[in-house]
Amino acid sequence: MAAWTWRFETAGGTEVQPAVQPEEFTTQGDAESWIGEHWKDLQEGGTDQVRLFEDSTEIYGPMSLHAEEAEAEAEAGTEA
Repeated sequence: MAAWTWRFETAGGTEVQPAVQPEEFTTQGDAESWIGEHWKDLQEGGTDQVRLFEDSTEIYGPMSLHAEEAEAEAEAGTEA
């Protein structure tokens, strides 16, 4: 069975220890749900971007955690 894991990085691509310790996920959806719940704490703890791996294969990344914040602010502005 595949293991889905996140790699946590600074904006420059250096690996950092995450502020919230992740589990090992059994599906891509579980991994993505987890990052959706914890991205703000991760960002505040020094993670700028993440990469998603299935076992040792990189699925996508780097994905900026700052982009989600900008999108959230833009959405809040359009809903007001």
